[in-house]
Amino acid sequence: MSVLKAPHIDRRSLLKLGGAALASGLLPPALVHAAQPERTRNTDTVRLGFGRGGIPLVARERGELEKRLKDQGIKVEWVGPFANHAPSMQAVVGGSADFGFWGSTTPALAAILAGSPLVFTAFNVYAPRSTAIIVKKDSGIDHVRDLVGKRVAVNKAGLGEFLVVAALEKFDIPRDKVQFVYLNPPDAGPAFAQGKVDAWSMWTPGVDISRHQNDAKDIFFEGTDLDFLIDYSSLVVTRDFATGNSALVRAVQDAYYEEGKWMSEHPLEAEEIARREGGYSEAVRDKLVSYARTNRFYEPDDKAFIADFQKAADWLAERNIIRGKIDVAAHSVKV
Repeated sequence: MSVLKAPHIDRRSLLKLGGAALASGLLPPALVHAAQPERTRNTDTVRLGFGRGGIPLVARERGELEKRLKDQGIKVEWVGPFANHAPSMQAVVGGSADFGFWGSTTPALAAILAGSPLVFTAFNVYAPRSTAIIVKKDSGIDHVRDLVGKRVAVNKAGLGEFLVVAALEKFDIPRDKVQFVYLNPPDAGPAFAQGKVDAWSMWTPGVDISRHQNDAKDIFFEGTDLDFLIDYSSLVVTRDFATGNSALVRAVQDAYYEEGKWMSEHPLEAEEIARREGGYSEAVRDKLVSYARTNRFYEPDDKAFIADFQKAADWLAERNIIRGKIDVAAHSVKV
């Protein structure tokens, strides 16, 4: 085992150099993390999961993250693409990947409750959130209330399911009045297109692509219609990896923070990278650019954030979207 020792930096210098960036919330600077006395690293290769969009995809296509890590003697291998967070986490637990792909906290909580040895090491709050419940414009469905008696495709214990539950609750509609059809995105998209389900609750870019291709519209949009944030993007690893390779985890997170900052500042370029990978139209890309999303990162030592995350986890447990209560702080590791 190699132990990396950080140089001494006095607190006054730390605060002077890092205060402005911390205040913005956009990029926790590496200087602050250098104050920790030692970290471990047992490998020089890291396997990063990626999907069809988001920070890992942009990082993979740009190549800047790999350059940053190469400068620290770390080789990157990309694993994927994954359609959603569940198979990404399965790859981590199964040993074919070291990191998930900044996926939803909701299925991660479900996996941990089911016994997966996963921990959260970082969180991203991107705004505006763009998960939505969509229906075809000619469906006769114009409001969440019109979902009574209808079939809605959702991913179980994920963004899709919780958004429908929250929407029904907001308008006092009993859950048993709507038929939940549990499908993962690769199956839900065709089912919606073919009329096998009446509505689909899905995240970006899948919901934006389907909205465009299937002449669909929103009846509930997370960024404007959800009363409080229930789900976050998260980086997960196994607990053993977090403790045995804390220096590597720190390096990867800091590189991802740089990538997220670049994406916030260059939305057109970032969305064009995702468009090329996803093979969708420029019209969909332009819609995504119009959101002007920003990324803000948080870590397990942020007590205010963890308190909000705990409230979200309790909300999910109380509604049986996840199978029970969970102490989120106990499953979050600061490196």
